[in-house]
Amino acid sequence: MAGSALRVAGRQLSQYSESGAPILLRQMFEPKSCTYTYLLGDRESREAVLIDPVLETAHRDAQLVKELGLQLLYAVNTHCHADHITGSGLLRSLLPGCQSVISRLSGAQADMHIEDGDPIRFGRFALETRASPGHTPGCVTFVLDDHSMAFTGDTLLIRGCGRTDFQQGCAKTLYHSVHEKIFTLPGDCLIYPAHDYHGLTVSTVEEERTLNPRLTLSCEEFVKVMSKLNLPKPQQIDFAVPANMRCGIQTPPS
Repeated sequence: MAGSALRVAGRQLSQYSESGAPILLRQMFEPKSCTYTYLLGDRESREAVLIDPVLETAHRDAQLVKELGLQLLYAVNTHCHADHITGSGLLRSLLPGCQSVISRLSGAQADMHIEDGDPIRFGRFALETRASPGHTPGCVTFVLDDHSMAFTGDTLLIRGCGRTDFQQGCAKTLYHSVHEKIFTLPGDCLIYPAHDYHGLTVSTVEEERTLNPRLTLSCEEFVKVMSKLNLPKPQQIDFAVPANMRCGIQTPPS
């Protein structure tokens, strides 16, 4: 890997890009939906982005941003979530100047809509948007510009992947998204998913390429496995999806 990563207490990590510029990375957890939220910041400019915030922990995230002396430019979502309400709408109010971001293909409201290839810049760093549909049509993966880490949302989980049986999901599409947009990254690229249900926090492209029990199958076998999961309906889907289509909360009246 071009840079190096160090884990310390509280899941606080420091990453160095190819230029040697340090990036601040914090991984935070919301237990009800088992969601990971990621804060990335440029230590020099103090500009930052937040990936996949949750409504219930938006105040926690805003407090951390303030404590670290960061300016949150964007609250970005990897997709329109079905298992929790995004915190991006509330963060716009808590941290003036913060803009909500989501894929244009999600159909959801946001201050900024992104498409495949679009960069999200903060200080000396940028996240490359890689369209990775399949779990939903609007799923994206965010890849740090030196390809040292990727934030895969629900497209690729640690030893798993997102389900494809609702929200216009398609198993065949998800399979090709992972193999063409994520597994083509360097093997030591760190994988940070939107969820984990087993206490795991990070993986690598090489690990998932060789050890993921679903995505090491052929495409045909993968589609069969995904069609037989018979998972229960997400508990919050009926109110989470409509709320997330409105950026998490109703736009306050002018």
